[in-house]
Amino acid sequence: MNSTLIAGLGNPGKKYRDTRHNIGFMAIDSIAMTHGIKLSQVKHKAIVGDVRFGDHKLVLAKPQTYMNLSGDSVGPLAKFYKIDPAQILIIYDELDLPFGTVRIREKGSAGGHNGMKSVINHIGKEFPRIRLGIGRPHGKMQVKGYVLQDFSKQEQPAVLDMLDRTLRAVETFANEGITLAMSRYNGSVLAD
Repeated sequence: MNSTLIAGLGNPGKKYRDTRHNIGFMAIDSIAMTHGIKLSQVKHKAIVGDVRFGDHKLVLAKPQTYMNLSGDSVGPLAKFYKIDPAQILIIYDELDLPFGTVRIREKGSAGGHNGMKSVINHIGKEFPRIRLGIGRPHGKMQVKGYVLQDFSKQEQPAVLDMLDRTLRAVETFANEGITLAMSRYNGSVLAD
């Protein structure tokens, strides 16, 4: 049975749970809840859960290494499950996209994201990714403070919309491939 690994990047612990930097974890939690996947196993420095999804196994993972060392978990998970990079989908926050944007790509660089640099160091650049736009800070706020800040109440509807589009993009990726996921869900508004 072929396997697909969906890994959301973030930081472990209650302190970071609802921060902008943890939207990758939020996406994994949303997918798990929708599909009844229990994230209860610990493997290769990640909390994981899996389910049969169509004709293959879908593995969800939340690396517990802290963001900047995400590859220390994703690389060993890929080896353990014998998953080719083309079947690994990484979900993470992106400062350089407007807030609320979902951008799906087949491959690419880290674009300054330290978690992605770590993943690329372990598995190369040839893997799909979903970047979730969190926008840049306004005024004098530093980037570090901004990404570790919780989403505001006003931002919650857009966050839920991004998570919903990400869920559907992951389902499409798992069943029909990255090209269809990109054509249906890239953008800043719901593509139905």
